[in-house]
Amino acid sequence: MLGWVRKGQMVPEFEEAAFSSPLNKLVRCKTKFGWHLLQVLSEREESVLEQIQPNVLHEKMQNPSFLEEAQLIDVREPDEVAIASLPEFEVLPLRQFGNWGPEITTKFDPRKDTYVMCHHGMRSMQVAQWLQTQGFRRVYNVSGGIHQYAVKVDPSIPTY
Repeated sequence: MLGWVRKGQMVPEFEEAAFSSPLNKLVRCKTKFGWHLLQVLSEREESVLEQIQPNVLHEKMQNPSFLEEAQLIDVREPDEVAIASLPEFEVLPLRQFGNWGPEITTKFDPRKDTYVMCHHGMRSMQVAQWLQTQGFRRVYNVSGGIHQYAVKVDPSIPTY
């Protein structure tokens, strides 16, 4: 079981077989690693991974329906969240990935818009890219993280 894959993520022979075979058909493929059997079980829409500016996120968060429909994830560590946070975000510390990663698709809906934030936007980008591989269709990385949110949107949030 590979999960969701995109072109450019596999050896060329495997990619050719995977992207040209019809759904549910068992296909043989030979690569330099040996023979493989593969079956494409489903296709998915192309996923979106975008940067979202803190001021745009802030505007969206003013709408109660946005807060009900969107999934907001903060991947910073608890000591960072204690300094500065947005209460609407669920904290899933990246260092505890082994605890929450395997259950991400049962805890969150891959069909919903998912926003990921960290301190400066690097860790959240890693998680956002990983979410795409797990079938999440629309993932948004908060550009500049909570630091830029504090600087550009809400100066009452401490910076660190």
